[in-house]
Amino acid sequence: MITQNINLNTEDRKLLLDLAKNAIESKLKGHKFEIPKNIPSKLKEKRGAFVTLTINGQLRGCIGHILPVQELYKDVIENARSAAFDDPRFPPLKKEELPNLKIEISILDLPKKLEYESPQMLIDYLNKNKPGVILKKGPYQATFLPQVWEELPNPEDFLTHLCLKAGLPADEWTYGIEIETYKAEKIKEA
Repeated sequence: MITQNINLNTEDRKLLLDLAKNAIESKLKGHKFEIPKNIPSKLKEKRGAFVTLTINGQLRGCIGHILPVQELYKDVIENARSAAFDDPRFPPLKKEELPNLKIEISILDLPKKLEYESPQMLIDYLNKNKPGVILKKGPYQATFLPQVWEELPNPEDFLTHLCLKAGLPADEWTYGIEIETYKAEKIKEA
């Protein structure tokens, strides 16, 4: 299991995007989905991955695994279908939405626990590094991928929204929570 960015080449990136798109299209159109026989070994590594779907710049589904549970190419296929049809925040994708659908894949490094001594140290670290963040407290947990920093560039706002996503009070991050961080390699359709 590798804990660094995977550094895929252009062909690998295109193959993952094609697999995600074909997995969604085949289910929508009722076609058989065929996986190419010559999957590169790099894509057979176990990696955590998320698939994010947008339509006209608006989130339409996002599902993934933080930790590696299966080979990367299989995770992308599974998460693409789940993001399109099983994200509880959205109704299942419809055929007429397909032409406007944009796919983004995030391949995650293994998360690392962040040691910090005060909320200000946490803010300073996040402000400087802008990583993916997993917030945990008791049975509550949520994550934001690194690209969420584009929408929530202020670390206090980022953590507030992450607390709410986890089902915690908005200011819970100021009272001592467990934080793990990770990097992600982003693959996006042109």
